[in-house]
Amino acid sequence: MITYHISDLARVVGGKLYKKDDSRITHVVIDSRKIFSPGETVFFALEGERHDGHDYLPDLWGKGVRNFVVSRLPEMMEQYTDCNFVKVANTLGALQQLAAHHRNHFTFPVIGITGSNGKTIVKEWIHHILDEQYNVIRSPKSYNSQVGVPLSVWNMTGDHEVGVFEAGISRPYEMQRLENIIQPDIGIFTNIGEAHQENFGSLKQKVREKLNLFEESHTVIYCKDHELIHKQVVYDDLLRDKRLIAWSMDGEADLNIEELEYSGHTTTIRAIYQDEELQITIPFTDKGSVENAIHVWLLMLYMDIDRERIRLKMKGLPAIAMRLEMKKGINNCTLINDSYNSDLGSLNIALNVLNQQNQHNRKTLILSDILQSGREERELYSEVADMIQRNRVDRLIGIGETLSENRESFDLPGHFYSSTEQFLSSLAAMQFRNEAILIKGSRDFHFEKISHELEEKMHQTLLEIDLDALVHNLNHFRSLLQHNTRLMVMVKAFSYGSGTYEIANLLQYQRVDYLGVAFADEGVTLREAGIALPIIVMNPEEDGFRMMIDYELEPEIYHFHVLEQFNRVVSATGKEEYPVHIKLDTGMNRLGFRDVEVGELIRHLKQAKHLRVHSIFSHLAASDEPEQDAFTHEQIHLFDELSTMISREMHHPVIRHILNSAGIERFPDAQFDMVRLGIGLYGIGATGQDKLRNISTFKSTVTQVKEVKKGGTIGYGRSARAEHDLKIAVIPVGYADGFNRALSNGVGRLYINGFYVPVIGSICMDMCMADITGCDIKEGDEVIVFGDEIPVGELADKLNTIPYEIFTGISERVKRVYFQE
Repeated sequence: MITYHISDLARVVGGKLYKKDDSRITHVVIDSRKIFSPGETVFFALEGERHDGHDYLPDLWGKGVRNFVVSRLPEMMEQYTDCNFVKVANTLGALQQLAAHHRNHFTFPVIGITGSNGKTIVKEWIHHILDEQYNVIRSPKSYNSQVGVPLSVWNMTGDHEVGVFEAGISRPYEMQRLENIIQPDIGIFTNIGEAHQENFGSLKQKVREKLNLFEESHTVIYCKDHELIHKQVVYDDLLRDKRLIAWSMDGEADLNIEELEYSGHTTTIRAIYQDEELQITIPFTDKGSVENAIHVWLLMLYMDIDRERIRLKMKGLPAIAMRLEMKKGINNCTLINDSYNSDLGSLNIALNVLNQQNQHNRKTLILSDILQSGREERELYSEVADMIQRNRVDRLIGIGETLSENRESFDLPGHFYSSTEQFLSSLAAMQFRNEAILIKGSRDFHFEKISHELEEKMHQTLLEIDLDALVHNLNHFRSLLQHNTRLMVMVKAFSYGSGTYEIANLLQYQRVDYLGVAFADEGVTLREAGIALPIIVMNPEEDGFRMMIDYELEPEIYHFHVLEQFNRVVSATGKEEYPVHIKLDTGMNRLGFRDVEVGELIRHLKQAKHLRVHSIFSHLAASDEPEQDAFTHEQIHLFDELSTMISREMHHPVIRHILNSAGIERFPDAQFDMVRLGIGLYGIGATGQDKLRNISTFKSTVTQVKEVKKGGTIGYGRSARAEHDLKIAVIPVGYADGFNRALSNGVGRLYINGFYVPVIGSICMDMCMADITGCDIKEGDEVIVFGDEIPVGELADKLNTIPYEIFTGISERVKRVYFQE
């Protein structure tokens, strides 16, 4: 293992060193929440549109970190006398320089993968085939960005024998920086598509930019059938001296695909390579998987991997679960399934997610042996034990012979089993109740069996919540805010149907300033789930005042009666300066004090000695409707005038806020001190969806396919009649789940296996039917009710309503599954 000290790092990145001692550096981090082994950690203070790593130096110092790379020194340097600082012009550039320098120490072959789709799957399948023959280092999950690539390459050691890294870009000139870090010997270009197209003038430009990854490669593998890629590869001067190895289904290539034979859930691929007839069978039938498998096959042939080994490994290609899933477990547990792989990098990420689950006091880790780490066992599991301790895990269940042999490394309650089967045979005696459980294991251990046993059994209809998309949307709105503007996020109505503590936990982790709920019991649920953020209750009710105080919930005050009653209840508790939030009615004509009441309101507030006004706010009536902008500006002007009058009389700082999601996008000059983000977080914007991502997919499964003869009728009331012979699918989603009955009889449609199919007959309470005549649809196929394929706005338009109603109408009996990469 290469040893670095802080002086080495300063020299490599060309920074000025302010040194206390020459600390050894083992770990590189960019997130103050993901610290383990702080004594040998260096923190790079990256600066983004809304986040500045320099703001978290005090927190890091408190966690024991003493080495920092910064672009500006702390104002109070005297507080950091025991620390080392490396001052550079650009911290991201310094991180990339360090990774590129580290890469230069190694001469083993490195494979670089780029393209619009399939990068992560190709990388994982390469690892699947090579990992028993070579010690392979690869990017964790989809770490392919300007930050993810250097963090991945930093993990290279002299024990590795092959490297596999993916590289993704979203704008011109980024790939040159990634090439300098990865320096691949062999390149794979998977395909080209529209992803991240907004920053490129054309697909041709994007192909050119991606090809920069292969500037110093000696070999490039690609598919000739992607005409745009083929032309650029062949005619680009950058690749003139490279060895180009291609495959094709349509013409002459190094690997000529002669035939694809589909049988059940498998595809047999027959091809000719160097005049030799070959075939492999893969356990997939979709076009994307076939394309990804052929890329991998051609690489293995080029590397001269044993043909029989290739054949056997291809037959067992795993389905790559490229995301960490969170779902309800048995006995009120939360189950976090990340049995995608098991290495130190991904373990640290998964433990961080486990640590966020504040709804449970107890946290359990089910962990397999960590395979092919290249590390000495005692050293490896000592580091794992340190990570577990820092993430406050209460119980470890270790599965595998190596973990069992190193059980003494772990200073916490634990149970150890030599195999997954041995653990499952003991499962009935185990106590899993009211806890968060992380399942983290190498694929060889088949931890999907454990997940199946511990998952709460519910019906097949579910709502998937993409937490990465939610964070993307959060950061988009943050990028629209001025530096000092605070952010409140509304999580009322079950977080617009998306869940309660699951969303609130993530928002707390993302350091929003306030949460907003509609009623006190929603706030109580969050407090009981460990949410410590300030919570504002927008519709406080008198019989819940004492409970609000007990749970430190802050009420909206919208009427004199509410003000007087809440002050009386607070007075009875003996508390002083309890935080409240004053609601002004500036034209919504809903809750709130009117302009003519402000003078009297000020007098009452001065007399309410037990209360302290924390914020003054109002609500815009039509911020998403351009034709109403004149009225919106009137509201903003009136709010500014009235809130100024009140805050002047308070003699302490008071937060002011009026903007909702649409207001944040359309009225940037009215941010005041804080804004309130609601539906925008969930992917619905006022200025189009281009910069927001859908976070919710409402889905089910085809349970039965049947024929209906001409003249037959379908469903209650016989409202649909077959004009000719039909084939229909029965799907277990109905109006009790949130699939509105008004979408019956062809008004609504579903997306199944690549086909848009109409609803036929009346939607029932628990199921519906779809006309799938002429479509290749079978029992067990996934059904999309709404998601990327059918936007929720489409349903809202057909129902003459708004997306809010669709989201909040999803029944709580529908299982929520949360995932992130």
